[in-house]
Amino acid sequence: MSEDFNELVKELSDLYDPDSMDTFVTLYLHRESNNKFIERRVKACKTVLKNEELKNFIATIDKISTIIKKNIGKNIAVFASDKHNYFRYTNLPVKVENLLIVDSSPYLRPLARILDEWESFTLVLVNSNYAKIFSVSLGKIESTKSLSADIMNKHKKGGWSQARFNRLRKGAINEFLSELVEALQKRADDHIIIAGPGQAKKQLRDMLPKNLQERLVQLVDIDIDDEKELLKESITLISEDEKQRSHDAVQRLKEEILKDGLAAYGVEETLKAVKNGQVELLIIEKNLRIAGWICENCQVVNTGNKKNCPYCSKKTSEVDVLEEILEFAERTDAKIEFTDDEEISNLGHVGAILRFK
Repeated sequence: MSEDFNELVKELSDLYDPDSMDTFVTLYLHRESNNKFIERRVKACKTVLKNEELKNFIATIDKISTIIKKNIGKNIAVFASDKHNYFRYTNLPVKVENLLIVDSSPYLRPLARILDEWESFTLVLVNSNYAKIFSVSLGKIESTKSLSADIMNKHKKGGWSQARFNRLRKGAINEFLSELVEALQKRADDHIIIAGPGQAKKQLRDMLPKNLQERLVQLVDIDIDDEKELLKESITLISEDEKQRSHDAVQRLKEEILKDGLAAYGVEETLKAVKNGQVELLIIEKNLRIAGWICENCQVVNTGNKKNCPYCSKKTSEVDVLEEILEFAERTDAKIEFTDDEEISNLGHVGAILRFK
């Protein structure tokens, strides 16, 4: 599912209509909503829109209504435009703020935040003769793989036969864990949690190649049969890990700024860098919008308010500047980190680690 989300965000970031300010309708709706929110927003938009834009909006909303009826009781995001015959929707794993936005491109930030805060991870439940691999995406298990081995029980005889038996058993466990490592190399996500009773999880950790060890978040001591509790604990661990990575990203940005390194900060610098394809990691403040304008003809974006573009004199659109920066970042395959670290606010609410200067 997360791969689908990533592909959807990438697809949406490439969509915009240079000929119209009000083409795409974006709807985020949580499952407890009633019709009043949509009715209020539709009425407000109809009051403002005119001519072809109004016709497109009415036709788009009609089709969105059909999608909503099929997804009652679900958190949902819809991205649609009758003019472009574009209708995509996805169910969301978490409750979102209700939003209905009409713009020249889809509104991505809530979807991008879900991807950042609910990253996929691989969960391995293992003991000395049994393992189960879970692929957890957006808080739900998507797929599993089970492995088992016929490992001999502990030998009770002493002497030479005891030592020989222990070597054989140790070799069988090692072979089983090697098979598990091979399976992980084929399917592991960016983050891995290894769990289970006893020493097998530590043995597995020590056998992981460097590229997998770098993705390891934590070892969890838990009963082999307690899968539900493990999933709950793992989601908490991943959430805590995400908060730490968010904090670390801001600290890395500060270090780059202090040494005049690969960093940009503030709206103007970051916008310029992201449009030039320089951004490796975009760091953006959560829950903040910065009012600005865009000229769809020139693709110039800036803060403040201008009715006409100072470069080509064409009419501009009102935008959230941080949303525009986010869209440019998605188009250039930059990584995105949302943060509520107060230090990003002091740096102008947005910053970036650069690929090059």
